[in-house]
Order: sequence, then structure tokens, then C-alpha cells
Amino acid sequence: MRAVIFQQHGSADQLQYVTDYPEPLPQRGQVRIRVRAAALNRLDLWVREGWEGIKLTLPHILGADAAGDVDLLGDGVTGLSVGDRVVVNGGIAPDNYDPIWEGRENLAPGFKVLGEDMTGSYCEYLCLPARNCLKLPSHVSYQQAAAASLVYLTAWHSLISRGGLRAGESVLIVGAGGGVNSASIQIAKYAGAKVLVVGSSALKLEQAKALGADLVVDRSQEDWTRAVFKLTEKQGVDVVVDNVGKETLFGSIRSLKRGGRILIVGNTSGPLAEVDLRYLFSKQISIIGSTMAPGRDFATVMRLVFDGVFTPVIGAVFPLEQAAQAHRALERGDTFGKIVLEV
Repeated sequence: MRAVIFQQHGSADQLQYVTDYPEPLPQRGQVRIRVRAAALNRLDLWVREGWEGIKLTLPHILGADAAGDVDLLGDGVTGLSVGDRVVVNGGIAPDNYDPIWEGRENLAPGFKVLGEDMTGSYCEYLCLPARNCLKLPSHVSYQQAAAASLVYLTAWHSLISRGGLRAGESVLIVGAGGGVNSASIQIAKYAGAKVLVVGSSALKLEQAKALGADLVVDRSQEDWTRAVFKLTEKQGVDVVVDNVGKETLFGSIRSLKRGGRILIVGNTSGPLAEVDLRYLFSKQISIIGSTMAPGRDFATVMRLVFDGVFTPVIGAVFPLEQAAQAHRALERGDTFGKIVLEV
């Protein structure tokens, strides 16, 4: 089958397009998907580059997002048929996880993520548990579904399930262009929150306003923490969505009102950051980490996508064989929304 692989960690130059990768066969309880679209995430860059202690079986296939057609059924599969259009939940719980983790499978020991801990979606055929497939309505394209799946489940679980966002609260989203951030804008507005967005350019901020942002700050033109302070009448915000990490964490803490909370699902500027603990206890701030989501959150948010409540933002589409170019585009950070691979 056609696939994009890498055989050693490094730059986008390590990505190789091949046409003779072995086709997988579904095990019991699994289905095989003929992938039609896959989407990129920052996670793909980190896995490709590698980190201390990462252990992968090489060659490795990246990709946590996918949408396509059921191509083959493993033994024991019910509820799906060959030919069904589906979108994939990239968080894979172990087959026999303890029932105590029901409804929070993403915390279960042995939980894995497609493209990180196991073979991903940059390929023609993908095998995974049938429970990780959600039927895709005919009016939703493969590209839209692939672009939505990981970022909307991540944003929903972070803001709603973990963050407890309530109507009337204010949310600051640090960064305008990323997939999780564009999803967070829409989800926060759906929850009834006032949304502020900090971005790096006027163009990205205009696009954020089109998605529903109430107030925007161009960090290339002014100190964004001071701007947020002024825009909130010197009160700060209730919630900050900060997936940048090292470079912005202190500013995010300063932007919070007393009793506020920071939601973190990523660290694009680096994993290590210093925290002034005085701010944490004096302002009674909560820092909340979140990753992926249980199946029920995936089903909830994707049905809202299917119903048109949320609109996935696609910034660029590349054919599978141009995955390396797609990675370079993601690294440059000049694309608003998701980058999609057409398989």
C-alpha cells in the first residue's frame, strides 16, 4: 500500500513516500479503514523529531486523524458494514481495560494514540478497534471529518469536561491559527463564554473574529498581557487556553482573574517552563492538563460538527506523497486551521 514513513527521527526530510508498504489485516474486534483523508497535528512533528526516551518500532507511520471507508471487518465486529463512511477517534483504549475507567478511557493504563504509540493514518489502510469509528453522514466530507476529529475532541474535553466552562465566563485563547485554538473559539462561544484571542498577525485575528472571537489582540503590535488586562477592565479572564507553553505560561498566569484556571493540552514552544508559585497561591489559580478524550466526548462533539454547529477550518490540503511539504507548512505556522492530507 501507499504510505509515508520515517526510519529515523529528524527533520521533515526523513519522511519517505513508499508504494509497497505491507497492508494490515484486522484482528478480532477491529475494522480496516480505506483512508481517504488524514490531518496533521503538532504531535506529528514531535514524534517525527523524537524526544529523550521515545521508543518506536521503525519504520513508523504518523497521523492521529483519519476518515475513510470500512474496507474489511475482523471477527466479532457488529454495528459496522463494509462500505460505511467513518471518522476515526485516534485515542485507543486497551481491549480489556478495567471497568473503573469506563467514561474516562483516556486515563486507562495502556491508552495509546494513533501515530504516536502505534501505526498512524498517513497510509491507504488502517486497522483499529471498531469502537473507535463513528459513522460519517453523507453531507460531511472526509477532509472535514479528518480535520475535526482530534482537535475538536481535544478542545471539548479540555474546555467542557476538564475545564468546566460555564456560560458568562471569559476565555483567553493564546494563539489564533492552530487547529485546537480554532476549535476552542467555536466551543467556547457555544458554551456562552466571551472569547478573547491573542494572535501573531492581523490576518489570523480577522479569521479568529470570523469564527466568533469577541476581542482580539495582535501580540506583534503590543504587550498582550497588558492589552488583556485593559480589555477586561483590570479583572483578567476566567479561563486561559494555553498550548504554547514555555514562552507564554507566565503571561497566561498574569492574565487570569482570581480563582481562574489555565488549560494545557500542548507545548509548542517547549515542555519546560518556570512558574512563579506566588501567583498560583495568591490568586488561587488552577493549572489543568488534558489529553485526548473518552469515547463519549468524541461522539458528542463530532455530532455537533455533523449538525453544522461547529465548522472545521481547513487551511491547506496536500496529496499524501507531499507529506514532507505539509510538515514544513505546519512548522512555519503560517496556515490558519488544519492541514489535511488527501489519500
